[in-house]
Amino acid sequence: MGRGVLLTSNLPQLQNLIKRDPSAYKEEFLQQWNHFNSIRQIFQINPEENAQHFRELVSFVAQVAQCYPKETSDFPSQMSTLLLENYGTLSPDTRKSLVQNLVMLRNKNVITSITLLQTLFPLLPRTTSSSLRSFIRRTILSDIRTANLRVKNHKLNRAVQAMLFGMVERGMDAEVVGDKGKLRAAARPSAAGSNGEEAMWAVVLTKELWRKGIWNDAKTVSIIALGCFHPVVKVQSASLHFFLGSDEEKEDSDEEEEDLPDVKSLQHRREINKKTRSGAKKLEKQIKTIKSKQKKKTDSSNPNFPAIQLLNDPQTFGEKLYDLLNKYDKRFSLDHKILIMQLLSRVMGGHKLCVLGFYTYIMKYLTYHQLRIPAILVALAQSVHEYTPPDALTPVVRKLAQEFVHPGVGSEVIAAGINSIREVCRRQPWAMEEDLLGDLIEYRKSRDKAVTAAARGLLQLFREVNPGMLKRRERGKDASMGMAKGSQPLPFGHSAEAAVDIEGLVLLEDHLKKLREEDGAASGDEDEGDEAAWEGWDVESDSSEESSDGWLDVDSDSDEDIEVSDSEDEDGNKSKKSREKGKGKAKAGDDDEDAEMDDEDEGKEDAAEDAVKRISTLATTKILTPADFAMLNDLRIKAASEAVERGGGSSAKRKLATLESQKKSLLASDGNLADAFISENDILGPRKKAKADYAERIASIEKGREGREKYGSLKGKKNKERPSSSTNREKARNKPIMMILASGAVKGKKKASLRQKQQKLRAHIERAKKSH
Repeated sequence: MGRGVLLTSNLPQLQNLIKRDPSAYKEEFLQQWNHFNSIRQIFQINPEENAQHFRELVSFVAQVAQCYPKETSDFPSQMSTLLLENYGTLSPDTRKSLVQNLVMLRNKNVITSITLLQTLFPLLPRTTSSSLRSFIRRTILSDIRTANLRVKNHKLNRAVQAMLFGMVERGMDAEVVGDKGKLRAAARPSAAGSNGEEAMWAVVLTKELWRKGIWNDAKTVSIIALGCFHPVVKVQSASLHFFLGSDEEKEDSDEEEEDLPDVKSLQHRREINKKTRSGAKKLEKQIKTIKSKQKKKTDSSNPNFPAIQLLNDPQTFGEKLYDLLNKYDKRFSLDHKILIMQLLSRVMGGHKLCVLGFYTYIMKYLTYHQLRIPAILVALAQSVHEYTPPDALTPVVRKLAQEFVHPGVGSEVIAAGINSIREVCRRQPWAMEEDLLGDLIEYRKSRDKAVTAAARGLLQLFREVNPGMLKRRERGKDASMGMAKGSQPLPFGHSAEAAVDIEGLVLLEDHLKKLREEDGAASGDEDEGDEAAWEGWDVESDSSEESSDGWLDVDSDSDEDIEVSDSEDEDGNKSKKSREKGKGKAKAGDDDEDAEMDDEDEGKEDAAEDAVKRISTLATTKILTPADFAMLNDLRIKAASEAVERGGGSSAKRKLATLESQKKSLLASDGNLADAFISENDILGPRKKAKADYAERIASIEKGREGREKYGSLKGKKNKERPSSSTNREKARNKPIMMILASGAVKGKKKASLRQKQQKLRAHIERAKKSH
């Protein structure tokens, strides 16, 4: 009897005994379990009665639930139902206790992650406690991250993505309120508030999982793409910022990665302490661990593909964005409309889409006094590409010239207008009219630096893309020579001839052949080298067996050969002729070898020219890896630099500069499409620094006085070791002019003869020579 009373009143002791021997204390547990069920029924009727005792019983059952799985099978569902149905009537302590016990059941594998997340997701928009909200959010992120730590848990990911997609989709039927006007003031908070909160949390969690590198597939992008059309502006803005890559906030509370030690401090400690062999090994191991963690951190923060590239059906997405922008133009503020314009323009430029109504819509904003006009001009330029019809762009270019480029506006406005016209014409040169181009180029004679630079940039652009639109004296040497040879730009809709070879592939073939000769590698080693070359470049797929829209795995050991033939006989005849022509060139080259020049430099130039003319077969015999393409770019840069050193002229220098800029852009962007777009500084151009006003000048003066005594200088006798008087030269500066004129030095200069003056001058020259 005493034992039973003791165990009934002391739940922690009973919990400890049950964990040690569950079968021996089963009767005591069943007694507490029946007591818990009766208290739970009372608690549902009156939540304020025996709340403390109820929380203790919940914690006790959750601790020992794994010992009696059959008896406590309904316990997790009872807790979830109590949380979801009676959340508003529960006290904050009870809510927190129930959530923590559910998380503990998940940590003990009593319930699955899906069961836990189905309870936690609906609680996020309903809770008002910041501590509980952050705890739930942290739990969701850590649970999904742990499940995808080693391999992708596709079952969990699909279930969670379906839940998030449903959270966004449930509020899509409401009316678009907007963020300005009467509708915003008259909007009922219950109409879109709850749905907006739920969708907002879905977007926030999806963005966080993408940023941490846990999710990086197209389904994740589809969730946020749906959020771009949500009727609540707050959800729209968060989704738009995700695609634009302008999210600056980094939540410190969600960062669970430990602080890594400093490598330099470890090496410094190694220098000071006693040198031992075990200490050196320990230091190497620590440095290796730190580098591997830093690499994982950078890899997880950079997704494999930009989100804009992973959009499903980008044409429909762009048309929906335009419909949203056009239909609710009066309900959205200017900042929100510019966000939609920027995303629409990036989707149009990245996927080469044609949403022609966008150019008609944006024309009403193309005035120099429009607020945030640089951002609007950037959106206009980014939306243009080589497949945009010139007929849709010609009115836009004409409107830009009429509004921005005339004597009635400032020089900054003229420069911005010409720069925006240049960016549009860089992507679609046929949108420009010949008479308008001649007028715009005349601004290169302006006195303002920004206007001159903009006009010269436009002139240089058309010298490259279409010099026929320029007057004869404005074409330049290279363009005139090109037109004399008969080279003309292709009209809109016409494409160049089919590509026969990859530029510079001959250099890569010769380089690989040279490496094989040096190493003496066998054919088996080449295959291993190809496999090693793909390391670090493989993109992790969502499914190892099959993919709905990916590549199919083909057995490489099959005996059947795959034959690829041309569909027309003419192509075969052409290829045959080209082979015969190549043989003829080779024979001619063999005949010319007998008359080879003695000069080695000229021989090298001839070999380089032959390598350029030769068509490589490397692409038909070997699958080129990304490492091969990186090496190909380096070899092309090396060949271009050698051509410049041999005196290749301005064309070789331009080619080298183009290749180097392409390499820098590839390294900087790292496959990210966002870095390929222009910024507002490209539109505004170089600007003179504005004259500082009174407040800025005073601030600069005060900054210069920091760290020094008032009305004092740090020079002179204050910095000397021993205080002394000033020098005679310093004293002479403050003497009156009449005293100086009466001095012997000045009188001596006046009375000096020509011979004395010559001697002084020679002595001064000698001293100057010795000093240099």
